[in-house]
Amino acid sequence: MLAKSPLKIVLCSPRGFCAGVVRAIDTVERALALYGAPVYVRHEIVHNKYVVDSLRAKGAIFVEELEEIPDTKAPVVFSAHGVPKSVPEHAMSRNFFSIDATCPLVTKVHREAAIHFKRGREILLIGHSHHPEVVGTLGQLPAGAVTLIETAADAEAYQPKDPNNLAFVTQTTLSIDDTAGIVTVLRERFPNISGPHKEDICYATTNRQAAVKKVAPVVDAMIVVGAPNSSNSQRLREVAEREGCKVAVLVQRASDLDWSQFEGIKVLGLTAGASAPEVIVEEIMGAFAERFDLSVETVSAAEENEFFPVPRVLRPDAAE
Repeated sequence: MLAKSPLKIVLCSPRGFCAGVVRAIDTVERALALYGAPVYVRHEIVHNKYVVDSLRAKGAIFVEELEEIPDTKAPVVFSAHGVPKSVPEHAMSRNFFSIDATCPLVTKVHREAAIHFKRGREILLIGHSHHPEVVGTLGQLPAGAVTLIETAADAEAYQPKDPNNLAFVTQTTLSIDDTAGIVTVLRERFPNISGPHKEDICYATTNRQAAVKKVAPVVDAMIVVGAPNSSNSQRLREVAEREGCKVAVLVQRASDLDWSQFEGIKVLGLTAGASAPEVIVEEIMGAFAERFDLSVETVSAAEENEFFPVPRVLRPDAAE
């Protein structure tokens, strides 16, 4: 039997579930426990197939739009990414029992945008078009009230009605470096632009990118556990590439691994997006353990102890 080649795995910390994702998953599980199946969920509760499939097996039914839901007394949960105002209005018109699992940090961005609108400012949203979070934020205000800025070139080209009456907010799951570049352009062009009092990019996105920045320069390859439609996971892969990691791949499960990409490597970095469960990190480490003689080190960029309680209607004291 051939001896296995040695491989050092450097685990990024923090990685995986953030408080907003834990809250969203707990919301669906608590609703199933309290009310039984089915529980309808508009859009994937979080962007992770493993999580969605496990909740589906417990009785959750995922739909893209409320029109797909029959008349029902069952709970209808809105995903962690947030929804346009038209969605809860539609739910109310159909007398649905709706439960909002929007991440509180996304709700914070919604409130900021609403305040700027009340103050009569033109609002710019830095983010990626068609991402559910961006769709939800744009949908908080009347059509045309918010302009989407995706790149520094968009920021350079934007022509406001009044350059002294502007504000910006951002999607919570963006690349810190890319966003900083866009914000720099906006502040240079419009010195009086109003920004968030506290960074809109959430703590989990910031911390996971910081850990990847530490690890990527010292590994031969980096694996990011996450879904292709997960913005924060895609940004982690991009950060690894930007920091000089020659092989940076996004995978959902161990079965997705292309082993030819890891031939001859000595050090592997491993992290997970904020909607990816630790069980898949362990699954991937197990797959490498079958082929390599592993040693493991953890590199930490921050401590996390944030906690967001589930929506009030699902808490034990709700009936009091």
